[in-house]
Amino acid sequence: MTDIDKNLKRVRIMADFQFGKGCGDVFFPEGVSFRLSKTKRVRQVFNEGEHIATVRAKDGMLTLGMEGARTLHEYFSSPARRVVVCEDAVPFVAKGKTAFAKHVLAIDPELRAGDEVVVVSESDELLATGQLIFSPFEIGSLDKGAAVDVRRGKDQS
Repeated sequence: MTDIDKNLKRVRIMADFQFGKGCGDVFFPEGVSFRLSKTKRVRQVFNEGEHIATVRAKDGMLTLGMEGARTLHEYFSSPARRVVVCEDAVPFVAKGKTAFAKHVLAIDPELRAGDEVVVVSESDELLATGQLIFSPFEIGSLDKGAAVDVRRGKDQS
């Protein structure tokens, strides 16, 4: 087995663990490329030059780039893995700004604090990807404060 095959198997297993069985094959098709650390561990994964995901060094979990967020958005039907924000917040979140609890209209109840999520508009348009800060229950009871730490917005340069 080549190093590329080993890396591909490793990131597919990570995706299956983090997002659910079968996600690894969807996120990382044959032909993806890897950026490795000095110690030859996978740090970033690309498909045709588009950033899919980064492997966090501290815990080995995946953080999504916009290409990974598009894949997640297409693979899971609504409301899975989604945080829906009101129209007032759409331009800000799309530029990569934080999604605040008061702007959240709906959220996947299966999510946990720290999960990777996609932020969408009311019409299910993909706006951004980020990490959920609080649980869905906590976000529902908050009227101020951050809900999603947005990593990348679709309109971010």
